[in-house]
Amino acid sequence: MTSAPLAARLTAVAGPLFFPVTAYGPDGSVDLDAFRAHVRTGIDAGAAAVFACCGTGEFHALTPEEFHLVVAAAVEETAGQVPVVAGAGYGTALAVQYAKLAEEAGADGLLAMPPYLVVADQEGLLAHYTALAAATALETIVYQRDNAVFTPQTVVALAQTPGIIGLKDGFGDLDLMQRIVSAVRTGLPGRDFLYFNGLPTAELTGLAYRGIGVTLYSSAVFAFAPDIALAFYRALEAGDDDGVNALLDHFYRPLVELRAKGNGYAVSLVKAAVRLGGLDVGEVRSPLTEPSAAHIKELTEIIASGRALLERGSDAGERG
Repeated sequence: MTSAPLAARLTAVAGPLFFPVTAYGPDGSVDLDAFRAHVRTGIDAGAAAVFACCGTGEFHALTPEEFHLVVAAAVEETAGQVPVVAGAGYGTALAVQYAKLAEEAGADGLLAMPPYLVVADQEGLLAHYTALAAATALETIVYQRDNAVFTPQTVVALAQTPGIIGLKDGFGDLDLMQRIVSAVRTGLPGRDFLYFNGLPTAELTGLAYRGIGVTLYSSAVFAFAPDIALAFYRALEAGDDDGVNALLDHFYRPLVELRAKGNGYAVSLVKAAVRLGGLDVGEVRSPLTEPSAAHIKELTEIIASGRALLERGSDAGERG
């Protein structure tokens, strides 16, 4: 953990946000060596931040003790190069417990996952995140999705809450997000509040989110194909429409269509792809299940298609 504000650190490095998978050994226990290797690969590839034990990292499947070990390993492996943000969720009491464990492990911030199961009203959601933000000195990003969807007025209140620095949107309603951005901008002039595109494969909606000013995004692809994720990121930043569209058409859209073929594939496909890359991070824990053999074959072909695009682009650059 460093003393620099998390918001400044999250925007200081030009690159995707890295959500590593949590590695398990053959006996199903957490494999910290494999996890460290996975994190190191991402940092060396140019990750802007490491979000440990979040959705892709199977936060839901970790005991508090495992959570602490994994977050601490991420902190040690990054060694301050980029910030480490840890997940925190369930009901308020447990979310606070996980937040304190993350703080003890040296994390730089929290990604506040939706409360477990219940559908609360806006007053209850605000009370939950206010309590979580007050529980530690860690700065907090609130994750909007599923049973935690906010009105613009609630986000204005969240933005006024000490310790809450941003909103990650995994809900995907652009009309709502535009109204949220507008409400915070007009209700809190000068407030430097961060917004993140947090949809499962955020690159697919990157152009749309940039249209309303949301440029930060989480990249599940970066966990298994950082070369493809970085090529897309750079094309998007440079306004290279041909490069963006080629990757959307021949890699990201097919990947999202494959993801839609199985429940839990937003996590299990990523983990399978990491294994395809040569690092044994184990399988997902129940209740998630592994992709079918046919879908693994399709995943292999999609990754190959993405890399072929990069090679063609490189060859064209050399000829130019």
